[in-house]
Amino acid sequence: MDSERILTKLRSEGYEISADYEGADVVVVNTCGFIDSAKEESFDAIKEAMNANGKVIVTGCLGVNEAAVREVTPDVLAVTGPQQYENVVAEVHKAAPQPHDPHLHLVPEAGLKLTPRHYSYLKISEGCNHRCKFCIIPSLRGDLASRPIRAVLREAEKLVEAGTQELLVISQDTSAYGLDLKHATETWKDKEIRAHMTELASALGDNGVWVRLHYVYPYPHVDDVMPLMAEGKILPYLDIPFQHASPKILKAMKRPANDAKVLERIQNWRKIVPDLVIRSTFIVGFPGETEEDFQYLLNWLEEAQLDRVGCFKYEPVEGAAANELPDHVAPEVQQERWERFMEVSQRISAAKLQKRVGMEMAVLIDSVDEEGAIGRTYADAPEIDGKVYLKGATEYAPGDMVMAYIHEADNYDLHGYVVIEDDEDDDWDW
Repeated sequence: MDSERILTKLRSEGYEISADYEGADVVVVNTCGFIDSAKEESFDAIKEAMNANGKVIVTGCLGVNEAAVREVTPDVLAVTGPQQYENVVAEVHKAAPQPHDPHLHLVPEAGLKLTPRHYSYLKISEGCNHRCKFCIIPSLRGDLASRPIRAVLREAEKLVEAGTQELLVISQDTSAYGLDLKHATETWKDKEIRAHMTELASALGDNGVWVRLHYVYPYPHVDDVMPLMAEGKILPYLDIPFQHASPKILKAMKRPANDAKVLERIQNWRKIVPDLVIRSTFIVGFPGETEEDFQYLLNWLEEAQLDRVGCFKYEPVEGAAANELPDHVAPEVQQERWERFMEVSQRISAAKLQKRVGMEMAVLIDSVDEEGAIGRTYADAPEIDGKVYLKGATEYAPGDMVMAYIHEADNYDLHGYVVIEDDEDDDWDW
């Protein structure tokens, strides 16, 4: 999203996007500075750009510590922090001045996208009010800053008009959207709409495309989203970053919305929305995690039966409060727990996908090659979840919606063949 904003602004001023380092007058590297592995990837990207081009502007999360960047790569042209779009553009102006010719340089109204045309990430806010001990996002991006609801809805409308068929709603805390705005009401298409997650989701559903909610904390008002899913306005899909289940570890993490009745709520959600898919991420090996805490997590996972699960081994982050906690878990113990966690989650995933064999499901196609098409059902977000492989379906294109018969499943993916092509008059089921 940040890269797209920068590119859109530069393209609107007449700059062209180079396909390689050699053809570029200046290189902009957008970085991540959250965990050490991401920092290393960012530094590697900066070094690569410096070696290949030599004129580099660094932006993004790593940019909050300019001294650290310049210690590794002292000759970069400039260093800017996250969300400093205008600063990046100003530095580009210095390095590669280029006048704007409005007769030659045109940008689509929806802006330039780095994702495929048929799906788009819709950022509704920046920053976060929580102070989780393993996280430094508030220090990088500040407290919650929600976008006005009209701005979000207008961007969504433009994206749909430009061909987007799936809107992926993202933020650091989607459930908290509008809290900082005191849920201000604005007029949109002759309706009064509050800056609130449930009203935003409902309004986005009016666009007639898939709407997928990411990074949803399980606050009580998430219950109000279930009727929207049940009636088909938004996808029956929730991305909830649980991170752990042990009450002791959640308290140590200083996680928000630590609801002891979350399993009961999940059961109630599934009564209202039987097709509901829940994905989440977890951390194993957090400081102080005992075998008892970890077993509690495994038992919770068995009961929750989450559909899509990611797991990370705890990694110290520079500036995070968790670094000061006692009883850090040894790397070999972290690895062993991670493997046990993945065994359980893989078994749950395989069993759930096996139940889809014999079903006909709507599939949004992402790519096509000489062997066939690869797409996703409502149950899978791009890049992080599973896929549907449609062997022999070579006549389609990314963005096509088809109905597929599922004839095989493995641990994470489905395999099928097309049985019905998209028809604008069809009312698609999941």
